[in-house]
Amino acid sequence: MDPFLLAGAVVCLLSAVLCVGAAVLRQPPNDITILSVAAVELLLVAYGGSAAVRQLSGEPVVGEAWEFWGYLLTALVVPVGAFWWAILERSRWSNLVLGAVGPTIFVMLYRMEQIWDGVAGL
Repeated sequence: MDPFLLAGAVVCLLSAVLCVGAAVLRQPPNDITILSVAAVELLLVAYGGSAAVRQLSGEPVVGEAWEFWGYLLTALVVPVGAFWWAILERSRWSNLVLGAVGPTIFVMLYRMEQIWDGVAGL
């Protein structure tokens, strides 16, 4: 198992719990919820940098490389979109949008791992 997938699971779960918890408590988006989504974005940037180094050093993507990079680019946009949503609509419901980032990105990380290793599933 890739360490980035494990780290991604932890960061995404923590972000989702914080954001959904804030929504349950009827809180508008705050520094904690927004920073938790920023942590997901930072993880994706690190993951992308690591993947670029791995691929440039000769480690092949077993699946389709364009699909892997397409997933990564799309995943990079999701937290940014949720951030802007939360900034523009400062209601407790925005925390649910922020909370959806964690599970969405984890599923995308899992799929990227499948594409990289060529595994159909665990």
